[in-house]
Amino acid sequence: MSLVKQALAATIDLAPQGDFAKVAGFRIENMIQTVFTLLLIVVGIVFLFILIMGGIKWMMSEGDEKKLTVARNQVTNALVGLAIVFAAWAVIALIQTVFGINLLKFNIPTMTIAPAA
Repeated sequence: MSLVKQALAATIDLAPQGDFAKVAGFRIENMIQTVFTLLLIVVGIVFLFILIMGGIKWMMSEGDEKKLTVARNQVTNALVGLAIVFAAWAVIALIQTVFGINLLKFNIPTMTIAPAA
């Protein structure tokens, strides 16, 4: 009789099954790229909407200097915001082109378990 008990290794399949099989392709790096892209789109749309509203205020100012100044500042701020959004996108594209580093597509290494000897 042995004092050390034999351990039996069991194979456990952790892959999603059934309706959850679609989640097998989910990766954090894909989510980061998608969130950043959506964020750029949403911020761009918001600044465009602010620009349009500033233009409407400008047209509706009726020559009042106070209203005209507020509308001009809103249009200026919207254009600066749009420029910042596009500059952020351009910097990322430039880094990717010059250095070959894709900041939106991360490569997170996966952990593998070495087979038992």
